[in-house]
Amino acid sequence: MNTGRLAVDLAGLKLANPTMLASGILGYSAETLNSIAENGAGAVVTKSVGLKPRRGYPNPTVVQVDCGLINAMGLPNPGITEFAAEIRKTKAAINVPLIVSVYGYSEDEYAAVAKKAVEAGADAIELNVSCPHVKDTGSEIGQNPRVLDAVVKAVKAATDRQVFVKLSPNVTDITEIAGVAAKAGADALTVINTVRAMAIDAETAMPILSNERGGLSGSAMKPIAVRCVYDVYEHVKVPIVGCGGVADWRDAVEFLLAGASAVQIGTALALEGPEVFRAVTRGIDKYLRRKGFKSVNDVVGLSHRN
Repeated sequence: MNTGRLAVDLAGLKLANPTMLASGILGYSAETLNSIAENGAGAVVTKSVGLKPRRGYPNPTVVQVDCGLINAMGLPNPGITEFAAEIRKTKAAINVPLIVSVYGYSEDEYAAVAKKAVEAGADAIELNVSCPHVKDTGSEIGQNPRVLDAVVKAVKAATDRQVFVKLSPNVTDITEIAGVAAKAGADALTVINTVRAMAIDAETAMPILSNERGGLSGSAMKPIAVRCVYDVYEHVKVPIVGCGGVADWRDAVEFLLAGASAVQIGTALALEGPEVFRAVTRGIDKYLRRKGFKSVNDVVGLSHRN
């Protein structure tokens, strides 16, 4: 593969190829993150970490459906103080950018977690302002323009690293929220997080997840996510990372054409294994060569120009 042809620059964060591990999948140990990097991911994003430890929800927390996965993990994490050690270990082991996903219950908490993550070695921060199943953090913040503005500004003031904002699809107009995040200083936008969903067991007549409601990821998400990327690309001028249903190179190329500069892969990793990163990257490279493009950047947003 031509690594130069696949190289991506996300607001100064340089990736050898446009694939990234999505937050929420296998992201709490240095060993796991290193394995993802060794299997070809251009960057890795950790699971979301907060200021204090959180146990998350009791099982069952994940249910497989025909079109993907529904999860309600409840943001389990050891807290940033303990997780800082894993950040340092990961940085010593991998040779791709490490992006730490953070959450909080106020702008001060977001800023404090981001600052500690950067001090431990994070190359960039992704703000989880779109989790659909944890009250008072996540989507409540990402759906409120005033609060989102305050959170982004606080984190930008607390660190000199790139700040990605992961947007929720569970809003009336995602372009409005994207504009707020960009104006507040977001260096890039991750589009999108999971869609609210649930599953009910026909025999017991009960919701399957312990939290009842969760977030849908996987193939069913892709048309929604592609539309969101397409819309956001027309309204903001910061790089976009597409997320939702990427399982092969065609999915990735579709996001690139819609306006994403890179893509995150999550559910496909859980279902197919870490080899998916190298397979997607090879497919993108073959597509670029077949079409005569010199760089992956040549196809970003191409559908808007045709």
